[in-house]
Amino acid sequence: MLIRVCTGKIHRATVTQAELHYVGSVTIDEELIEKAGLRPFQMVNINNLSNGTFWQTYIVAGKRHSGDVCLNGPPARHFHPGDKVIILGESYVDPAEMDDLNPVVVFVDDNNKITEIKKHKTIRN
Repeated sequence: MLIRVCTGKIHRATVTQAELHYVGSVTIDEELIEKAGLRPFQMVNINNLSNGTFWQTYIVAGKRHSGDVCLNGPPARHFHPGDKVIILGESYVDPAEMDDLNPVVVFVDDNNKITEIKKHKTIRN
């Protein structure tokens, strides 16, 4: 059995663009992808803090240091420039790997420039 987990997160990114007439995906600045431990074509969940929309799609790498967070295709109807989003990368892991799970959280400013990087280590009671 595998468990679906969050392995990386970009917290409170700002949508910079929405392109309805594009094959669906989310374009994200390549630096943000790497720092969050994500990969191009990996599935991500995107939560829109502005309107509550939840969307799942895959990552396309954008230009490094551009700050790009562009929702392409159908999500362009629900995500607009200026909206704040949380991007959650997911993976499937064996339960035996859960003790070593250490998701990365990348915090960004209003221009999607990195302000802080933290890890969420599993804490056992």
